Amino acid sequence: MKEEFLHYLWKFKKFDTSNLTTSNGEKLTIENAGHYLQLAGPDFFNSQITIENQKWAGNVEIHIKSSDWYAHHHERDSNYDSVILHVVWEHDSEIYRKNNSEIPVLVLKDLVSKETLNNYSSLIAPKSWIYCEKQLVSIDSFILLNWQERLFFERLERKSKPINELLESTKQDWEAVLFCLLAKNFGLNTNGESFLKAANSIPFSIIRKECNDLQNLESLIFGISGLLEIKKEDVYYKNLKSNFDYLIHKYQLELTHINPLQFFKHRPDNFPTIRLSQLANVYYNQQQLFSKLIEEDSVKNIYKIFNVAVSEYWETHYQFDKVSPKKKKALSKSFIDLLIINTIIPLQFAYSKSQGKEISENLISLLNQVSPENNAIMDKFSLFGIKAKNAFESQSLLQLKNEYCNKSRCLECAIGMELLKE
Repeated sequence: MKEEFLHYLWKFKKFDTSNLTTSNGEKLTIENAGHYLQLAGPDFFNSQITIENQKWAGNVEIHIKSSDWYAHHHERDSNYDSVILHVVWEHDSEIYRKNNSEIPVLVLKDLVSKETLNNYSSLIAPKSWIYCEKQLVSIDSFILLNWQERLFFERLERKSKPINELLESTKQDWEAVLFCLLAKNFGLNTNGESFLKAANSIPFSIIRKECNDLQNLESLIFGISGLLEIKKEDVYYKNLKSNFDYLIHKYQLELTHINPLQFFKHRPDNFPTIRLSQLANVYYNQQQLFSKLIEEDSVKNIYKIFNVAVSEYWETHYQFDKVSPKKKKALSKSFIDLLIINTIIPLQFAYSKSQGKEISENLISLLNQVSPENNAIMDKFSLFGIKAKNAFESQSLLQLKNEYCNKSRCLECAIGMELLKE
């Protein structure tokens, strides 16, 4: 038994309310269950009950056992002075306020139907992956769609927090924020944080000034990222190093320590050298990138904007001093899809909020044009009958798995709630 289940029972009155009495045998009527705010203090606020013709308004606290009141030291906390009813599964102790007045107790154990208990037991019974894996396919599509929208925007809210932090550190420069976000996502999981730190250490005003010179852009980005610290004999390396030393002196830049970039276990096309060259080419080929992306609602147009490859040197190299067969190494459609999901959509969401605009439908429409992510979580959902058709659905499912299923928040999940009803 979990307190979250008791919260669910009280909130939706999923127990026999026809002839309620307190533990002392006094007649009890629930007028209003109150507001479930999930904040510090009692579980339900502004509840209304009637005990023996006396109406009470205040807060309700819920525990598995009555003695949990003392285990949690509520008797010392003034936030609980306004509790008018203690709802418990099992009554094992009388409860008193700080002024020694007794708090009425409602015991739920004998008021809940076996059907409700069986549904709850079935929902939380151990499964191979998630609790409701066998019942997922039975969920009504309307309920699932509404829940996916909620999950999607919860995920965007989480993703917007680091964007707002970047906005503070860049003095409200949205172009600079975009540059940092792109850098992080060009670095993927392995080098993303190092790319972000490097990008954030270059004032974006310098990127603006140097964006017409591709070699200078590569010099800055490679140098700040630490790729020019180990001496090489390659002519192109020497040119980048010379340019970087000049630019450092010109702009009086201070070098920031960046963790060594990782090549190990990456496919060559994902080597940091290749991704940084592609990033430099994006800013060399696209002026005013933020203004082009912030209201763009066509995936085809975004593909055109990011239709870039590496500079000439990197067509025949993956690392300095090592020649390889020539290859254009353009950004792939799947990689641009990741940029849309992890950079463009969160940025559009955060920017629209800052401007007081409502673009929810636009964001969903844009992601409906993008292919779903291909990963183990999507494979598992597909196995149990929920197959993501686009990135909007896959992002929602990732939020569901990571924030609800993994944390056993079934009683806060629309799917779990629906299964309990059934």
